[in-house]
Amino acid sequence: MAERSNCVTVPLIVGVGGTTSAGSSSEIALRLSLEAAQGFGFETELLAGAAIDLPAYDPRRSDAPHGAQRLLDALRRADGLIISTPSYHGGSSGLIKNALDYAEELRCDARPYLDGRAVGLIVTAHGAQGLGTALTAMRSVVHALRGWPTPYAACLNAAQEPFAQGRPARTDVTDQLALVARQVAEFARMRRALAAQDAVAPAG
Repeated sequence: MAERSNCVTVPLIVGVGGTTSAGSSSEIALRLSLEAAQGFGFETELLAGAAIDLPAYDPRRSDAPHGAQRLLDALRRADGLIISTPSYHGGSSGLIKNALDYAEELRCDARPYLDGRAVGLIVTAHGAQGLGTALTAMRSVVHALRGWPTPYAACLNAAQEPFAQGRPARTDVTDQLALVARQVAEFARMRRALAAQDAVAPAG
């Protein structure tokens, strides 16, 4: 991972995804996409499996439960996100949706929810039918959280064995995951440049 200097922070892309089973296709895909983001000069943070296996979100709680604070801190610091979910019955997994529900705790932040951040999406499914419906559902969730879904999303059919020993089995898999990372990275850089420009612009 890239280091942060004392003066200028390295931009951060946070990855959220996977399943409770370590080494799932969705977690491998997320790790590889974050690896590509590092190649574009970004720091990355992975929150997968046990890191997002949280109690069901309850908006009546006065404080976040144990384990949720790391997720919330990462979302606050993120310049962009990559979310990877398996397709369960035409939608995202409950694990992923519940983790994203915790973003409600960011509603009073200066950047509420996922405002101003690009969100790259990855969907895996054992068969092609669930890919499109799960992707549509995820894009709707990101929109509701004020995030910007990137134009491209990676849809990987696990029945076609996209990975071998934790690495892409074909170049098209590599290309899909890298493109997701690149679009998030490009948007994050544009947002940073705009913020810097606004900071030095004369008032009035």
